[in-house]
Amino acid sequence: MFNKMLDHLEEWLISFLMAAATLIIFVAVVHRYLAGVPYIQDYALKLDLSWAQTLCTILFVWMCKFGAAYGVRTGIHVGVDVVINRMAPKNRGRFVIFGLSAGAFFTGVIAVLGAVFVWKNGAHYAFLDLIGQPNDEVPEGPTDPDLEWHTWIIYLAIPLGSALMSYRFIQVCVAFWKTGELPKHDESHVQGIEEQAPLHVEEENRK
Repeated sequence: MFNKMLDHLEEWLISFLMAAATLIIFVAVVHRYLAGVPYIQDYALKLDLSWAQTLCTILFVWMCKFGAAYGVRTGIHVGVDVVINRMAPKNRGRFVIFGLSAGAFFTGVIAVLGAVFVWKNGAHYAFLDLIGQPNDEVPEGPTDPDLEWHTWIIYLAIPLGSALMSYRFIQVCVAFWKTGELPKHDESHVQGIEEQAPLHVEEENRK
């Protein structure tokens, strides 16, 4: 139940980030074009979209971090496994488990280091301010010059995305330990569309 909810949340978040970035880029391009059109440019220039490029960059970073975790879960990531596939099943299993464990360990370390960085970069100050505790001796942290957001909010993508990716490595590793199967991604399959039998097969069935 938890994994299904997490799967849906992950997919919705990635879809939202991608759609938001695409919409912002489209609006920024149209705005730039209208800024050079007579009679319209005076109104277009009143709308400040100087922050659009920065926000799109942030959205794509978040999308990439969570998209990497999605890739681990669905088996999208490219891997060179020619040598491993030629091994005996027992040795192959050991190397696969070692690789997945190493991935979980590495991304887990990144998540911890990222969390420490975010905490020292202003999250500590925000937490003390939230609970009403004195925070005079704690640095408030920098803000982004274009969006005027606290940068620790932007950098949250590092610990959150890396932690989710580490969890996905563990999830795949446990599933491989139990079943001996790794997630496989079919590039020809479109999610939400049922696969149909070839035309000649349907004709034979009708006969």
